[in-house]
Parts: sequence; C-alpha cells; structure tokens
Amino acid sequence: MMQRIFLTLIYLFFAILPTFSQHEEGHSTHANATVHENEEQMHSSDHKAEQKFDPAGTAVHHISDANVYTILEKTFPLPTILYSKDKGVEMFSSAKFHPGHHEDGHQSYNGYVMHLGSVYRVNDTSFPQVGSAELPEHAFVTKQENIDGKMRDVHYVQFEGKEFKMDPRSTLDGGILGGGMTSFMDFSPTKNVVGMILVSLFLLWMFLKIAKRYKSNPEKAPKGMQGLIEPIFLFIRDEVAIPFIGKEKYMKYLPLLMSIFFFILGLNLFGQIPFLGSVNITGSLSVTLVIAVLVFIIVNLSGNRHYWSHIFWMPGVPVFVKPLLAGVEVMGLFIKPLTLMLRLAGNISAGHIAILSFVGLIFIFGQSGASLGGSVLGTVVSIPLTMFMMAIELIVAFVQAFVFTILTASYIGAAIEDHHHVEEGHH
Repeated sequence: MMQRIFLTLIYLFFAILPTFSQHEEGHSTHANATVHENEEQMHSSDHKAEQKFDPAGTAVHHISDANVYTILEKTFPLPTILYSKDKGVEMFSSAKFHPGHHEDGHQSYNGYVMHLGSVYRVNDTSFPQVGSAELPEHAFVTKQENIDGKMRDVHYVQFEGKEFKMDPRSTLDGGILGGGMTSFMDFSPTKNVVGMILVSLFLLWMFLKIAKRYKSNPEKAPKGMQGLIEPIFLFIRDEVAIPFIGKEKYMKYLPLLMSIFFFILGLNLFGQIPFLGSVNITGSLSVTLVIAVLVFIIVNLSGNRHYWSHIFWMPGVPVFVKPLLAGVEVMGLFIKPLTLMLRLAGNISAGHIAILSFVGLIFIFGQSGASLGGSVLGTVVSIPLTMFMMAIELIVAFVQAFVFTILTASYIGAAIEDHHHVEEGHH
C-alpha cells in the first residue's frame, strides 16, 4: 500500500511540474509583451487562450494510441510506415515531425504532419510535399463541421497564414466510429503495439522461467513467481475450464484460456504502472476486436452438429417458429464477440479516464498554473480520489481478464457439448 501511495505522489508531482513551468512561461511572455506593439500583445492574449486546460481533451488524448511513446514528458520516436496511391510506401522515424507538448509535431515531412501523436496528411499541393517544413507555434486548429448530416471534428494545420485541411489515416470502421477510407494508410507500430510486445516478452520470459523450475525441481514446493502463478493457474483450470468444457475435453482448450487470461491481465496491469505512457491497450477497440474475433472463429470451428442444429433448426420447436429463432440465434453468434469486445474496452478506458480526470483537478483548481494555491488544493483533493480509483482499477484488471476467460470457456463448452448431456440437463 505504501508503495502505491509513493508511486502516486511521484505521478502527481510530474503532473504538476508542467503546470508550474507553463505558469513561469506565462509571466515571461507577459513581461516581454510590454516592449512589443499592441498587435503582438493581442497575439500573446490569443496564445494564453489557446493554452487553457481542456480536461476532456487531455484525458482522451492520454488514452489514445499514438505514433510516439511518451514517458515523463520524454518522447521516444517510433517507426512510421505510410502508404498512399500517389506516393507509395514511405518509411521514416516519427522524430522527423519533432513532436513536442501533447505530441504535436513542430515540423511537417513529405506532406505529413503529427497532431496529438497521430499522423495526418495535407493533401494539398500548395503545402510542402517534399522534405521538412517548420510549422508555427500552435499550428493545429480543430473545427466542428457538418459532414453527411453529422457534426464532426475536422483538423486543420496553419502554414504561412493559410489553413490546410488534414486527412486522418484510413480506418476500416465503415464510418460507424467516424472513420473511413482517406488519402493514406498508416501501418506504423504505435505505442499500443510496443506495449503488447513488451508484455508478451515479459510473459514469455516469466513462464519459461517457471517451466524451467518445475522441470528442475518437480518435487519442491513452488516459491517466488511459481507461488504467485500456480494458484491462479489452478483456479482457472478447476473453476473455469473443467466446469464449462468438461474433464474429457478441457485440456485441448486450456492453453487458449490461459493465454487469454494472462495476456489480458498483463496488458491491464501494464496500463496501471505510473509513468509508462498511460498505455491503454485493452481499452482500444481494435485490440479487443482481434481477441474477440479469434474467440469467435475458434468457438464456431469447434462447434459440433448438435450445436449448429440448435442454431439453424432447433429440435422440439414448431416449424413456423424455427426460421424466426434461427435469425435470433445467428444474430447471437455475432453479438457474443461484440459484447466481449465492448465490455473489456469500455471498462478499462473508463478507469483510465476517471484517473486522468482526478489528476486534472490540479490543473482546473490551479487555473493551468495561474494559481499556486489552487494547484495545492487540487493536489490535496486529487490524491485520495486517484488512490481510490487506482485500487478499483487494480480489481477491474483481474475481474475483466477473468470475465473474458470465463465467457470464452462457456461459449466453447456450449459449442462442443454432447447431445446426451443436453438431454440429461433437460430431464
């Protein structure tokens, strides 16, 4: 408990630090403005207005995926792999954008810019399409525009007194989430990808080490990581795999269930560690979608004749009702992975947003650095709230991994269940 309090205090310290530096910069800007003309004073006033703290935007930005990895205000560039029909494949480092505060790029590169950690394309020949170009301070503007009858955010970049519309990367969401096909595709490894690689390597190292200990000392009581992992492993086996799948068939699916549980748990816990970039991997719909689709494929490929007959032509049901029920059952096939995807992503994202919102109280009470007393008050208020939310998030990390695993086991169990077992259950 004391370690978590210590880590939270350090986290809050680094959250407050940029606020005070902005406060000092504000004083410096005000002092310099006294020796400039009225036009520059008005520009300074606009600059301060733009710097006003946006709690909602800040929270969403910190949980979103990005083409850079930021830890304690230190930005680490990642490889950038882009494709467009007119330019083909382009590969370079995201350092070309010179990302700064909130991962906004200070330079463009080959017609691309970086805003809030994501790459955008300026598909306009009057904007520099080759090499680097210096962007002005606070170059990015977001406007609300009516697109296909819906108000959506449209991003612009300012360059040499003009505003250029930025194309986001293509997303295969059919427009449901506001995306769609644009002028380019982004195949870059993002911070979520880096986080998954790190967690996967750690899990691989941990389980290989545990397996080696079991082989070298099979008769000794487990200790260290063995003592931590073995009860969890036995719990998933005895309380999830065997009851839902059955003693005769559970071994075939046990590696899948263990992989899902420990992978999701590892990602959830990795996102709980302060200072590691606010990684929100399992809060990303694209990540949970892939896991849910894999479960969907495995469940339906494992389904026996009895399983499919209960979906398309239920026994013991009047013929005129069967087509209606078949439609409902087919819809259920796709609703199950959809709920798996949304439940995990929604719960993890909500926890991250709540923690970031509590930390944001420091900036709100401190008026983005203008009030030292307000910042202190915000810190005093946010510490217990953040500590409470971190404790809840720790529980949620285990619960969501367990729920995803137990539902997967139940779907598999229903797909491979023998006919005589169902009849015995009815009797």
